[in-house]
Amino acid sequence: MTTPADNTFYVTTPIYYVNDKPHLGHVYTTMVADVVARYHRLRGDDTFFLTGVDEHAAKVSDKAAEYDLSPQEWADQNAAAFRGTFEKLEMTNNDFVRTSSQRHKDKVTEYVSALLKSGDVYEGEYVGWYDAGQEEYVPENKAKDNDYKSEVNGKPLVKKTEKNYFFKLEKYRDDLLAFYAERDLAGKGYVQPEARKNEVVNRIKEANDIPISRTGSGGWGIPVPGDEEQTIYVWIDALFNYLTYVDDDERRHYWASGATHFIAKDILWFHAAIWPALQMALSKCDGYAWVWGEGVQQNQLVYSHSYWVSESGEKMSKSLGNFLDPAAIDNYVEEFGLDALRYFLATRGPLGTTDSAFSPDLFVEVYNSDLANTFGNSCSRVSNMIGKYFDAKTPSRQDAKVQGVTFNAETQIQSILPGSNSAFNACNLAGPANNALILVREVDSYIEKTEPFKLAKDPEKIDDVGAVLGNCIEALRIASVLLWPFIPDKCEAFWSRIGCGHYAEQLKDNGTGDLEAWVKWGQLKPGTPIEKGEALFPRYQVEKKP
Repeated sequence: MTTPADNTFYVTTPIYYVNDKPHLGHVYTTMVADVVARYHRLRGDDTFFLTGVDEHAAKVSDKAAEYDLSPQEWADQNAAAFRGTFEKLEMTNNDFVRTSSQRHKDKVTEYVSALLKSGDVYEGEYVGWYDAGQEEYVPENKAKDNDYKSEVNGKPLVKKTEKNYFFKLEKYRDDLLAFYAERDLAGKGYVQPEARKNEVVNRIKEANDIPISRTGSGGWGIPVPGDEEQTIYVWIDALFNYLTYVDDDERRHYWASGATHFIAKDILWFHAAIWPALQMALSKCDGYAWVWGEGVQQNQLVYSHSYWVSESGEKMSKSLGNFLDPAAIDNYVEEFGLDALRYFLATRGPLGTTDSAFSPDLFVEVYNSDLANTFGNSCSRVSNMIGKYFDAKTPSRQDAKVQGVTFNAETQIQSILPGSNSAFNACNLAGPANNALILVREVDSYIEKTEPFKLAKDPEKIDDVGAVLGNCIEALRIASVLLWPFIPDKCEAFWSRIGCGHYAEQLKDNGTGDLEAWVKWGQLKPGTPIEKGEALFPRYQVEKKP
């Protein structure tokens, strides 16, 4: 059995339907996972980040028919669009799932064959409600509560009767509830945010066996082993992707460490109940005990975020026509830069239980306040003064007070780092970003209090000026390290200006950094050349309407 290392981290996104091109919702979840993956690489962890597309959906086949294409042709076209979008947005995923890949199909067939042999998957007949838009079977009580309409898009549910293969979810009720209780007792709840847990636990208590196959797919999907007329239900096929792409000798240690799954709240049930139950069942089959190993049970996490909504409060969706498509996302990147989009999504997004409004006005406000006026302005201000007063070389730092003012950044760093680590572990991205900006604001406050630009007029006080600016550039170096997961391009540009380009070299191509060493005070040596450079984040001026 593979034993997880403490410095191993595995993070995933859901795999996205290829019935259309990517939009803000897809970009957001992937961006969140990317920020977290970058943080772990910065910390020195052996990190694996997986995203990709879900191709075997009925809606994919239906959409392909509208354009007179085969499902595979339609999937190829839109899979390329997702991959291209993620590459353009500089996502650092280590692999890209396609459920039509032979690797995935072979592994899913292998897993389902094992479950058929164990008896946890069996043949039966399904009679009940089906949500065609979500491709989800809906229990009678839930269908009734929603007036027999989809709780996602409001369309009527479809009554179905068909032969299917079923998974014995009811058999794993008690095991699931015990698992939840054990994780709660350990202080590491399986479902986060915590408020989402109760709805899942209550539903598990009433869970029945679930169909995991369907008929009438026209061959689009993975056949049930031994029954070519049935294809494996898209959601079962999709859930297994988290395993199929790491189930080999080189990658299995990532699985053993326990995956962090970032998902939207509408697919919580599948990930929070069906997925762990499938892992439990598979682990009882010959050769698969490692699937539900100690590291998986202790560390696997499902983080279920909320939705982006329009300013009027409606969920952003293609059907409502209020979503941000690739062209709109490109416009934000062209206008403000990729890092600005990354920062806004990560720090103002709906990671909690409350939906977040995507407001153009708020975007500009956050850009100007956090990036242009704070980090960008402080970097330019300090670099320019070093260029002006010290021939563009880092002056020496001194511990003595200047103008009766003590610089508190070094002390603050000692408390900021543990807090940032804890926040990242809790999937709270706004906290670490704000902690880094606290350090930048300390620099600004220090400059306002000591006024080095005035002290520089007196030649006898040039050492004091050097002490102020030496402390400031060192604090900004550390702040930039902490901000790198959010705004990597601009931080790397800043590193190249202050003689720290080796950080970027070490991190490129998904390399690992040394966060604890890099945030230690005193790394930037006196005499290090400092370049001025253009503003990292030029202030954005909103055009006034006539």
